[in-house]
Amino acid sequence: MTPKEQRNGRLAVRMIKNLKRRNMEAFYCPTAEEAVKKVSELIADGSSVTWGGSMTIRDMGIPKALKERGTLEVLDRDEVTDREEVVKIYEKAFTADVYLSSANAISEDGVIVNIDGNGNRVAAITWGPKKVIFIIGMNKVAQTVEAALARARSTAAPINSARFDIKTPCQTDGVCHNCNSPESICNYVHFLRNSPRGKHVVVLVGEDFGY
Repeated sequence: MTPKEQRNGRLAVRMIKNLKRRNMEAFYCPTAEEAVKKVSELIADGSSVTWGGSMTIRDMGIPKALKERGTLEVLDRDEVTDREEVVKIYEKAFTADVYLSSANAISEDGVIVNIDGNGNRVAAITWGPKKVIFIIGMNKVAQTVEAALARARSTAAPINSARFDIKTPCQTDGVCHNCNSPESICNYVHFLRNSPRGKHVVVLVGEDFGY
């Protein structure tokens, strides 16, 4: 086991305790393969499931794994090209049994931070789906809530702006300008402190995924 693997495992033990204190079920999977298996285990046969624009979910191969089960109603916006159809999947997320998401950052004491341009992802995280499962690489762990917000604004946002080719100041120089750009993807800032009714589950992954 490498020093990084040791550190991730030890930190995850502490974070799981903190997440449980916030009424969230939590797990640690050292590898992506184990995480995909765990996520699938958390979703009952017959469930409807969808997700937002997460690169973590895509890069780990979760959509493919869920579709191959053949026992789920999988709503995948990547399979449609018409904007109206995409919006329909956004709306169906609120009545889905399970919504999957990653996070822009998570503090060591268990506060999950996300920023959003359209608001569909943070809205679904907050209200609607019966269960929300976060899949979060340990590369997104920050020491404090303030550091988690800084990571979301200064690391995730510029990279995602480049990914979507959005003409924001941070896309130009990689630095957060706290802008009011019409194309800003930092329109909604979401902090999940506690899980009402225990609807949120966190799967921490000991590999680096997402931005």
